[in-house]
Amino acid sequence: MDSSKFETDEPLTPAGRLFLRPEINQIIHCVIGVRDLIDVDSVKSQIAGSVMVQHPRFSSLLVRDQNGVEYWRRTSIEVDRHVIVVAEPVLDDGASDEKAVNEYLADLAINSSMDADKPLWEIHLLLAHKCAIFRIHHALGDGISLMSMFLTCCRRADDPNALPTIVLDSRSARKTRRWRWAEEIPKTLLAVWFNFLFVVEFILRALWVSDRKSPISGGDGVELWPRKMATAKFAVEDMKAVKKAVANVTMNDVLFSVIGAGLSRYLEHRQPKGLKEGLQLTGVAMVNLREQRGLQELTEMMKGNRGFGWGNKLGILLLPVNYEKKTLDPLQCVMRTKKMLDRKKRSFEAHFSYGVGKFIMSCLGPKVASILNYRIVCNTSFTISNVIGPREEITIGGNPITYIRSTSTSLPHTITMHMVSYAGRAEMQILVAKDIIPDPEFLAECLENVLLEMKTAATTFETK
Repeated sequence: MDSSKFETDEPLTPAGRLFLRPEINQIIHCVIGVRDLIDVDSVKSQIAGSVMVQHPRFSSLLVRDQNGVEYWRRTSIEVDRHVIVVAEPVLDDGASDEKAVNEYLADLAINSSMDADKPLWEIHLLLAHKCAIFRIHHALGDGISLMSMFLTCCRRADDPNALPTIVLDSRSARKTRRWRWAEEIPKTLLAVWFNFLFVVEFILRALWVSDRKSPISGGDGVELWPRKMATAKFAVEDMKAVKKAVANVTMNDVLFSVIGAGLSRYLEHRQPKGLKEGLQLTGVAMVNLREQRGLQELTEMMKGNRGFGWGNKLGILLLPVNYEKKTLDPLQCVMRTKKMLDRKKRSFEAHFSYGVGKFIMSCLGPKVASILNYRIVCNTSFTISNVIGPREEITIGGNPITYIRSTSTSLPHTITMHMVSYAGRAEMQILVAKDIIPDPEFLAECLENVLLEMKTAATTFETK
């Protein structure tokens, strides 16, 4: 092959190469529901003039050299090849739009192939259900990158000239406090100890240590099993009410408390006898490692002004939850979860996982790195991610957006949970291996009820 052809080619990042491995091959599915009927010609015209097709990742082919090393090579975009139009309803039995779209997504979840003769993205237009499914290979970018790019194509519903806004906590905005030796030295020693424990656990999980078998256990090859999907819906105000009732709690603390208590409730339903009290289920959480900033700065990074901004800058956190037969006070559950997450936040586990993964990719190659990542997933119980969306209602091409949901292709886990917040609502897509978990709708109901109970407890606590 002529080496001159590679003069303008750009090598993939280590994370991008990892997501292309067959063991970890991941495609992101983002569903955008709209209020009005979809005009296919208008959508194609908007895509052709959008920021997306100008972005190097979305206008490049994936190519490999004679050594199998992947590169991005710029190409021209044929919009018609990227837009798949589904005119008829997905289901014929008069099912709701939500059920039909979830059925379509469940089928896509076990199909991780994309045509290599075009850039690795597609848009499926489900006309009968008034939604678009953005199907984007994870090698192109992570949730923060893709959300930033998508929102540059949108406008606020109350101001057609204004971009949507996202509120992200900046790590650089942490409060500085006066050093107090008596307080800080023990905290520092504890942080060092917990860092050591977390790093050791991470290494052991990549080798052989696994969760004990439970009704939701997955494993090697489960990613190929048929899937089913349900949607859990939460009010952001309910989560804020719980956050307000417990000192120094974050929204992620509340979310993971809901997941832990909801999974315990589901397991109690599935197997009321036989499960050991305190059984640990370990979740894999993907963590954004950027210095989080608002939409405009991420947009500038996306344009190339800051090379480290776009792409996949993700670390892994291993988050344990314990099966509880006895129902704890809802707010005590939140406080216990906060304590665990605070230890995780003070550790370098996520940065360690990113750094080690990058090192292994560079020194041992993507095959070894993907096998180790695959082992971590096989040895744990579920996946969780959370992406912050816009606070206000927005439009795309003048069509009001009614919901934003996200999921991905399947993993060896039997449960993957991806949540996106939008305009005061948070919706979680729960993807399951249906031969193991036949009733994801009940799991979604368990999660929803747990948050409502926490909100009730928080309201009662405030009135005392």
